[in-house]
Amino acid sequence: PRFTELLRNYNSVKIMSAPAGFKPFGCPTPASSSTSESEQRYRSFYSDLKETERRDADMTSKHQIARLLRPGASYANLNPFQVLQVEPTATLNEIKKKYRKLSILVHPDKNHDDVDRAQQAFDELSKACKVLENEEARQKCLEVVEEAEEIVKARIDDRRKQLKKEKKNTSVDEDDPEKMKRAVYVQTMKLFADMERKRKQRDQRDMEERKRTREMEIDEEEKKKTQKEWQKNFEESRESRVNSWKDFQKGNSSKKFKGLKPPKHKAEKR
Repeated sequence: PRFTELLRNYNSVKIMSAPAGFKPFGCPTPASSSTSESEQRYRSFYSDLKETERRDADMTSKHQIARLLRPGASYANLNPFQVLQVEPTATLNEIKKKYRKLSILVHPDKNHDDVDRAQQAFDELSKACKVLENEEARQKCLEVVEEAEEIVKARIDDRRKQLKKEKKNTSVDEDDPEKMKRAVYVQTMKLFADMERKRKQRDQRDMEERKRTREMEIDEEEKKKTQKEWQKNFEESRESRVNSWKDFQKGNSSKKFKGLKPPKHKAEKR
């Protein structure tokens, strides 16, 4: 009977209408447009805060030295935008400003406990800044980044077409902006690495060509030197031969021909 009474009371409470304006404690209320906007602003603020924290963590001497000298940095550092951590669309003033900020962090004078690595990191920053200060070089680097973006987009389009052909979901990993950014970064690094490989091959060919040219020049110089010495010796020997012949002729002309003398007669002894 007690249970039946409790159940009856519960059912009566459940069907009761709440008074106007009544808000049960702890129960969520429907989100109004202002509340939704507040949540969006909060999420945006929180996202910006996390991004700021990440950037602040990056902006330490230790982190920057490690970033610039990490394994594989020889390829990653071929991209000057990546070295200076600036967008490809950054202005020259923005590039110089970021260079000054990073160079202060990694300067050897401020990293006494890691001077050698700090100097290497500083050199990488200086090299990247010099490249981007050159208008023509910066434009070429920008073209590499744009080419990487086009390659990634074309690859994504091909993948979507294949998925559509197979009647599958056409979503791809690169739909995530961060993953798209990563894909472009990797492709950009590959293009810069390929350019560097071709440059080294070209330099090697040029060096070998210069070496062959120099060897030919040395060989030609040796031939000319040998010919000159032979000509000199020949002239000297010819003069000696002429003088010898003249001396010979003088010697012969000084001796007059007196004719033949008959043998002396010896008296016969008896």
